[in-house]
Amino acid sequence: MAKAILGKKLGMTQYFKDNGELVPVTVVEAGPCVVTQIKTTEKDGYNSVQLGFGEVKKHRLNKPELGQFESRNLEPKKHLREFKGLDMELSEGSEIKADIFEVGEKIDVSGISKGKGFAGNIKRWNHHRGPMTHGSHFHRAPGSIGAVDARRVYKGFKMPGRMGHDRVTERNLEIVKVDLERNVLLIAGPVPGAKKAVLEIKSVKN
Repeated sequence: MAKAILGKKLGMTQYFKDNGELVPVTVVEAGPCVVTQIKTTEKDGYNSVQLGFGEVKKHRLNKPELGQFESRNLEPKKHLREFKGLDMELSEGSEIKADIFEVGEKIDVSGISKGKGFAGNIKRWNHHRGPMTHGSHFHRAPGSIGAVDARRVYKGFKMPGRMGHDRVTERNLEIVKVDLERNVLLIAGPVPGAKKAVLEIKSVKN
């Protein structure tokens, strides 16, 4: 059964399983999310479910954004994401919480990775450096960037530039614990993004 929810990364800690194994985990506030729109092939050309997450004041939204919620008598939400292929029985206005997941379930987590700013080719692409002694004047420079006859740099060539702040998906992560009172998931291992980053959590298709 394909399930999905939006969440907020709260940080990392460690957790002892019932068998005594110590596991590093990421703490994620999963929902509550509200179904803000259900798109169908007949009306929109494709099937998907739009979820809203996070509180926001009305004056923070423009008229088209606010109208989407008011036309459905829903409270405004800060973040909106669409999910395709969900098997859940949902209707506009229904609420989704962390209880849709179970301990031991496998999930995929997507988010925007931490931005590192401008980085050299060694940090960004893990290139080797040159010799540091014996009169060498080549240490951390990019080196050759192409053949002489090409007279251009090929597209996609690995060079210094902006590092991080990319969409990243960590796959097949295990849910270690589901805290229904706090609406929190403990997910084994790290997930993309800094603290308070918005994450898309989706169950793995069997």
